[in-house]
Amino acid sequence: MKHQIVLIIHLLAATIWVGGHLILLLRYAPKTIKSKSLNEINLFRKNFEPIGIPSLLLLLITGIIMAYNYDVSVDKWFSFESSVEKIVNLKLILFFCTILLAFTAAKFLFPKLQNKHSYIVWIFIFLVTSIAVTMLILGSLIRIGGF
Repeated sequence: MKHQIVLIIHLLAATIWVGGHLILLLRYAPKTIKSKSLNEINLFRKNFEPIGIPSLLLLLITGIIMAYNYDVSVDKWFSFESSVEKIVNLKLILFFCTILLAFTAAKFLFPKLQNKHSYIVWIFIFLVTSIAVTMLILGSLIRIGGF
């Protein structure tokens, strides 16, 4: 039963994280490119980050708990031996890619970005959203034993 509760929390956090980025990509990014103004993106970031960042942290915590439930402890990270280990390890790599993209955007992209370069923001949004959807798909494969 503990695993089921952790899974539900994980899925709710994934709903917020993936759903938020899909909305950002499909609704706000096109407006930004069309208007050449980052106002829409900045407003979205201001409203999403207070729930998005805690959701991402919950995904990490619940993901590690569930990995241990599937006997993928830290000593098996990046071993890629079993099907489930492959999924857990790929999700960890994608998580670190997400963190790297977020750090790069926050420290280098947004502070220096001019409205005329909004396509660069779209690329970052597309990458983070693609990673989020890929992680969701990988997580769904756990139920069938991996790949």
